[in-house]
Amino acid sequence: MSPIAPYANDHRDTNGPGDARPTALKIVRDQALDGQLSGKVILVTGGTSGIGFQTVRALHVTGADVYFTGRENQKGKEAEEELRRDGKPGKVEYMEMGLDSLRSVREFAAEFLKRTGGSVNILICNAGIRGYPKGQTEDGFELHFGTNHLGHFALFQALKDALIASSKPSFQSRVVCLSASGHRQSSIRFDDINFDQEDVYQPLLGYAQSKTANIYMALEIERRYGAKGVRGLAVHPGGISGTRLNRMTPETQLNALISDPKIARKMKSAEQGAATTVWAAVAAEWAERGGVYLEDCQESEPWNGDETVLAPGYALHIHDAESASRLWEISLEMIGSVV
Repeated sequence: MSPIAPYANDHRDTNGPGDARPTALKIVRDQALDGQLSGKVILVTGGTSGIGFQTVRALHVTGADVYFTGRENQKGKEAEEELRRDGKPGKVEYMEMGLDSLRSVREFAAEFLKRTGGSVNILICNAGIRGYPKGQTEDGFELHFGTNHLGHFALFQALKDALIASSKPSFQSRVVCLSASGHRQSSIRFDDINFDQEDVYQPLLGYAQSKTANIYMALEIERRYGAKGVRGLAVHPGGISGTRLNRMTPETQLNALISDPKIARKMKSAEQGAATTVWAAVAAEWAERGGVYLEDCQESEPWNGDETVLAPGYALHIHDAESASRLWEISLEMIGSVV
């Protein structure tokens, strides 16, 4: 593993959700960041439940102003009320946004920048969908790719100038993109990104392509904007108990998976699942470095081919710089942006 692996030993013996593996709040405490990020602005997509909610909860302890998005206003407001009960300084505020609509993303970004005075220090691309039947976003893109990748890509483009302007030598801006081990099942299907040529659509293949795209986005941000003070990091949170990401997966299938003791021991609570995200977002280890894929609060190693569910490691295709650059240019065209 990389020399930057302070939590490596914590992952040797796993006993399932709630074991000794670090939580997001532990990361904040280990970094001595309680109340230390006052004045900083953090945005988390998909923060109303699961690891997104726990990410927001931990980051609010830093004293930063934390904004989070979701699609359901009632649920978002309830989450906001619960988060505010911690009595910590700094705002914590819910804002509605649908990643499956470029119109919604752009309207949100404009309102967000208005509320923050054009400031944003950390963008965490956490929201995502998995296992949906074939469908299209509002703009006609395959649902997983359009939501998980293009929605976040459009959000970054809308906030890019603010991220650059907000970056300072003492605290460089960061963009954290959540991926998954599922990325190993597919690189980018440049000849058929929207699965128009498939007779039988495979939802998990669509998900896999979108998760590779999330990694490419993070690594390409580092290549393109690292010198301007915007670091890009990709994160795999691990297998999370009770997450809404799997709401389209039959309960019998999920139960069959976690009934395997080897898998059950590797599952994490939402608090533990948010730990790597928070480590990427605020840890001093990444103050001036990005362009890596993280899991279990350490830098990941290449996948050894073990097809066991939750086996660690990244597919070698994530470091295909030519494909990452090509996807970036195609994504710009898709969202109608200008470089």
